[in-house]
Amino acid sequence: MTDFSFTGSGILNDADITQLVEGEGIRFACPPDADQIQPASLDLRLGATAYRVRASFLPGPNETVEEKLERLQLHQIDLTEGAVLETGCVYIVPLMESLALPDFIEAAANPKSSTGRLDIFTRVIADRSRQFDTIPTGYRGQLFLEVSPRTFPIVVRAGSRLTQIRFRQGRSRLSDAEHLALHNSESLVIASDDPFIDNGIAVSIDLEGEGIIGYRAKRHSAVIDVDKRDALDMLDFWEPIAGRGKNALILDPDQFYILVSREAVHVPPCYAAEMVPFDPLMGEFRVHYAGFFDPGFGASEAGGKGSRAVLEVRSHEVPFIVEHGQLIGRLAYERMRARPTRLYGTGIGSNYQAQGLKLSKHFRMA
Repeated sequence: MTDFSFTGSGILNDADITQLVEGEGIRFACPPDADQIQPASLDLRLGATAYRVRASFLPGPNETVEEKLERLQLHQIDLTEGAVLETGCVYIVPLMESLALPDFIEAAANPKSSTGRLDIFTRVIADRSRQFDTIPTGYRGQLFLEVSPRTFPIVVRAGSRLTQIRFRQGRSRLSDAEHLALHNSESLVIASDDPFIDNGIAVSIDLEGEGIIGYRAKRHSAVIDVDKRDALDMLDFWEPIAGRGKNALILDPDQFYILVSREAVHVPPCYAAEMVPFDPLMGEFRVHYAGFFDPGFGASEAGGKGSRAVLEVRSHEVPFIVEHGQLIGRLAYERMRARPTRLYGTGIGSNYQAQGLKLSKHFRMA
């Protein structure tokens, strides 16, 4: 493995990730896809076998994932030509990518935007780990993905990309004071004159008007092939929600909703962001599986002026009323180690630049 030398701290950009690949800090079971490296992340691909397990697990400090799977797997599913993963089931899939990280590089994973908008619950697991989606500095080993479709049965195959990984050197997250200074200079959230900042900058929900304010997933549907875009009639899978001027919405327990932020979000080219929840005491719901916002999201120079954050919302135990303007999450910004060579946006065919309320790329809008 090549010795790496990245000056400065921050999230690694596309050129840095390419350097990791060339130095075998990132290894592939088969040649990488041409578009696998994004401005601030790497897409991860499913391997050829899925293991159905009874329950989710972490390996803990003394075991590998494979050792756990030997005891916990119920059966194996060949993904070579594609297979259906059913709702309510838990699957563990070895990924095509493995890592041999330098001692000063750590990583974090998150579902891709399209994965979250389909209500597919995914988490990356590393050997001997005590946390999901977190890969410590110097990690050397295989990566695995836990996959659990929550609303729609899905078709996946070897090479399907459901999750992504970011690499970080040193401290990168901004303090509250730094968030405020960056907002004052770059307008991180547009439509918020006096932003609420607490370990990130607040994002609220848009439920205003009499048009379509969101979508509620239908409980019983056909399967969705995660690799086919514009292939499905939206109305076969989603119930549009009309606002009717009420500026509020009752979230029914265990229902999945696609909603949108009131604010337009802006991620400057030298920063990345992650959507993280507020204190759970603020509401009985979960928001946003897919937390990464790449450099250039919502940036006018990348064709994204006015980009909203799409909110993937699921209520918990009881019905819960959300109202227009209610705080629903926060954007935590991090410094890039250096500006990416390409920004998220129209130049690289990004699916969700300049978006408003928008379902995943798999659906044809009515």
